[in-house]
Amino acid sequence: MLKPRDKFTLMGPDGKPYSSASPGTLGGHRGSKLYGRLDCPTALSAIARGGYVAHRVFFPDEATALAAGYRPCSVCMRREYEAWKRQQSARAGIGEREW
Repeated sequence: MLKPRDKFTLMGPDGKPYSSASPGTLGGHRGSKLYGRLDCPTALSAIARGGYVAHRVFFPDEATALAAGYRPCSVCMRREYEAWKRQQSARAGIGEREW
């Protein structure tokens, strides 16, 4: 159970860590610059194999993760990933069928 004095380290929109009294709602991977739900099966599988943890970051919300330059997970956040992908394609001038 969380105690009032517990502190959590989250990543801000500038990509820098900060201390928070609240835990993050999303987890991410610093190396691949992606984020997803804390119960993501892909992330949990990587953690169980002994990887990922050293590069794990946490975000308070999706807007912060996006502002920090991370993309949604294509497994646990499929709709958000597809929307992100369409947006990236539009920026690059690539039609939807080309990705």
